[in-house]
Amino acid sequence: MHFIGIDLGTSAVKAVLVDSSQRVVASGEARLSRRSLHPGWSEQDPDDWWAATLKALATLRADSTEAWGRVTAIGLSGQMHGAVVLDAQGVVLRPAILWNDGRSHEECSDLERVVPELGRKAGVPAMPGFTAPKLLWLRKHEPDVFSRIAHVLLPKDFIRLKLTGEYATDRSDAAGTLWLDQAGRSWSPELVAASGLTLAHMPQLMEGTDAGGSLSMSIARELCLSPGVAVAAGAGDAAAGAIGVGAIDEGDAFLSLGTSAQLFRATGSYRPRPERFLHAYCHALPDRWFQMAAMLNGAACLSWIADVLKEPDIGALLQRTEHEAPRPTGLMFLPYLSGERTPHNDPSARGAFIGLSPHTTPASMVRAVLEGVAFSCLDAKDCLSAADTPLSSLSVIGGGSRSDFWIRVVASAIDLPLTRHDGGEQGPAFGAARLARLAVTGEAVRDVCMKPPVRDVIAPDPYLASFYGERMPRFRDLYARLKGAFDACS
Repeated sequence: MHFIGIDLGTSAVKAVLVDSSQRVVASGEARLSRRSLHPGWSEQDPDDWWAATLKALATLRADSTEAWGRVTAIGLSGQMHGAVVLDAQGVVLRPAILWNDGRSHEECSDLERVVPELGRKAGVPAMPGFTAPKLLWLRKHEPDVFSRIAHVLLPKDFIRLKLTGEYATDRSDAAGTLWLDQAGRSWSPELVAASGLTLAHMPQLMEGTDAGGSLSMSIARELCLSPGVAVAAGAGDAAAGAIGVGAIDEGDAFLSLGTSAQLFRATGSYRPRPERFLHAYCHALPDRWFQMAAMLNGAACLSWIADVLKEPDIGALLQRTEHEAPRPTGLMFLPYLSGERTPHNDPSARGAFIGLSPHTTPASMVRAVLEGVAFSCLDAKDCLSAADTPLSSLSVIGGGSRSDFWIRVVASAIDLPLTRHDGGEQGPAFGAARLARLAVTGEAVRDVCMKPPVRDVIAPDPYLASFYGERMPRFRDLYARLKGAFDACS
């Protein structure tokens, strides 16, 4: 048996084909772009997601013709919080509003007024990136669109709709909408109504290991797969990354360094700490939850500085930076290009270089960007510690984990060793493939969701750990001093 995992990210759709020994036998990727019609806005066309998904799957099929015929299930993962709105015929009504869109700040205040205990019930205070305030924004600013909405889907579940014709989601992805009663693991009529919607607008809820339909006849023919291929409910990207790295039991923790960044710790019970701007969400497995610090700006910052410097090869850029800027300089970077969630809940926050001089070089700027993201990771770690969720060890996954140099910087900033696992750069796509397997085999969760073999452990550099510890108060002070100026930059 073989299993496909599909991860709908912000910058690309990634797909992996995994065999019964959990070996990735093929992978495919198709890039995505997004549009920003106004500062702070972020949108994508769902039809572009589908086209990219078909392209990534075509790569898998071309690279593994024999294994392709043994595919028995598909699992889905994807960027969370996006609002895909459809009419009664399933037609997309407008571009999807994404997780890093900050337009609905006022609507967050409206939700908090209507549901004062929202943070305790939904697992986190209202923030502009979440799905619920986006719908309030549509009701206020695009009433014609709002009046035609029959279904609201999350990004990965639009792919499910195209594959199966089913309107469904899993609880870990639903957790990021502000409509889920996290403790009860069900839609909350009160929270849904606060957005002007009804339960009829909501997709069917499932656990991540459930089969959320099977391929339709037409899609099966197009993909040259059997109509009996199951499509697992899957998971939001954070929970899917946890499944892939084996973070399923109390205390298991990892750092995801993708376009955004998350510091994730699995819990055996629901533990909301909204006052710390932590996310307390349902896991993709039954009767499990997690706490997470969410940073909107991860490897996206590195992609941004590479574009600014017109450097198409990020790997070469990192190698040159390590050689030309082997030690920190006086330059600092606030990494809030897309606003920030943990620990600030500030959609107006922006990036800033502090300490530019005639001696500043491109390499020193890149190093400052890497360090700025690392300081955000330390902020996240401290928020979890303040919420009585200490971290003693961490795995690391995501595209940013490929760089020894950057991971050493991050490990030194948070003063914890970071463990990399085989296949860790596959991240949520591999976790989605594991959920696909569980949906059809009935195996025990721990027999499938074990921790992958350790590739290496990158320890903190003692000099850097001391240096960054001394610099961290300055990093926090810079945000506090500049906060009042960010609105003028929007």
